[in-house]
Amino acid sequence: MNNIQKKTDVILIGAGVMSATLGSLLKELAPEWEIKVFEKLANAGEESSNEWNNAGTGHSALCELNYTYEKSDGSIDINKAIKINEQFQLSRQFWSYLVNSNIIRNPQEFIRPIPHMSFVKGEANVSFLKKRFKALSKIPLFQGMEFSDDPEQLMEWFPLIMEGRKLNEPIAATKIESGTDVNFGALTRKLFAHLENKNVEVHYKHSVKNIIRTSDGSWNLEVHDIENDKIKYHNAKFVFIGAGGGSLPLLQKTGIPESKNIGGFPVSGLFMVCSNPDVVKQHHAKVYGKAKVGAPPMSVPHLDTRYIDNQKSLLFGPFAGFSPRFLKTGSVFDLVGSIKPYNILTMLAAGVKEMGLTKYLIQQVLLSNEKRMEQLREFIPDAKSEDWDVIVAGQRVQVIKNHEIEGKGTLQFGTEVVNSADGSIAALLGASPGASTAVHVMLEVLEKCFPQQWKTWEQKIKEMIPSYGISLAEDRELFEHIHTSTTETLNLNEDEPVYS
Repeated sequence: MNNIQKKTDVILIGAGVMSATLGSLLKELAPEWEIKVFEKLANAGEESSNEWNNAGTGHSALCELNYTYEKSDGSIDINKAIKINEQFQLSRQFWSYLVNSNIIRNPQEFIRPIPHMSFVKGEANVSFLKKRFKALSKIPLFQGMEFSDDPEQLMEWFPLIMEGRKLNEPIAATKIESGTDVNFGALTRKLFAHLENKNVEVHYKHSVKNIIRTSDGSWNLEVHDIENDKIKYHNAKFVFIGAGGGSLPLLQKTGIPESKNIGGFPVSGLFMVCSNPDVVKQHHAKVYGKAKVGAPPMSVPHLDTRYIDNQKSLLFGPFAGFSPRFLKTGSVFDLVGSIKPYNILTMLAAGVKEMGLTKYLIQQVLLSNEKRMEQLREFIPDAKSEDWDVIVAGQRVQVIKNHEIEGKGTLQFGTEVVNSADGSIAALLGASPGASTAVHVMLEVLEKCFPQQWKTWEQKIKEMIPSYGISLAEDRELFEHIHTSTTETLNLNEDEPVYS
């Protein structure tokens, strides 16, 4: 490679929330390090982190029923819900630190208080929700959660869902006021504005084409300057691949052993967005239902109040679909191009295992608008077609890998970090809960990839994130102190009139 520019300490690929979080952590922990960012689109947070490309936002397991499940003895396993909530608390603490340090301002532009609710129908589901409520209520992280199967109470909680509903089966809901709506697009843009002020070089319209290890263990990157149609070469001691669905193809180019036997399964999505302001103002909550039997976790229906461009919005979905693209702006050849001799057996095994998912996705693709409206009316009985438009959400690439217990070609529904043995390169793969747990995931990257520096960083990390390394689920006093503090710093005490 010719024309290699001056060596850089760190290169971040992709200008999404993960790179923004890692860059912001590093600027606090090692402010002298030089950082460069390459993003193929024109702005930060335009793909998976964009506010219109994801609808859940604020995953903290307060209402997502797929994070708890009923065991064979009838008890409820809440371990995953506790883990995800604790990870979200780390994010809240880091954001609070950034606000207190005047690194980012006006937190209401990216986070707002919104009640989180779970809503179920049918005797078995009501029984499950009641047991889930009893199990979670004992944990400090879920304090303040309420349960009700009284239609009058539910009418107060979510009138839009109750109006016109035929009460021919048991229904129930839980409600917790301490939920939030997080606009990760807005947060990402704020963090990148801060990084640029800290002399981080952010190169938009630059696409990374190749990543090659050098003899000294660093990495050379071949980068296409799209605007000027030029190839440039950059070198870094550490590279983070945070390119959303584009991470897998780049990880494969590194050739590291850890990239073998990993595949990706792209899933596209649609959401319905309400265009009638009178309907939007009748609802003020994130309400999650229960996935139908046989449907994948990504299909959990939810009706979400969102704040986008400082306006209240109402979204319903998701409706899954299939596209061979790994990014919304990707190529139809992404999936085919990701199949290599070393992962083809893994991919084929997944194909055999996931026939049910394939069937489900085909059914979703074939849904007409009227069929989507029928699903919406399970939440809003009086919903009118003319009040709702369909938007295309972002692409998600679910990780496929060989699992010790579940065998070859197992589809993963979480977030995965893959790093080289020497810690010189790391990639983030997967989807939900993703952005909500970005701080936890990036701390994991730092601990794995910078073991020598980690010891000297721990004190600063505890200053930024006081509960790091402590279980808030087991320390009620610390949780209450931290929750009160972050609520105040992030202006989450502002109480909006629920209905007007």
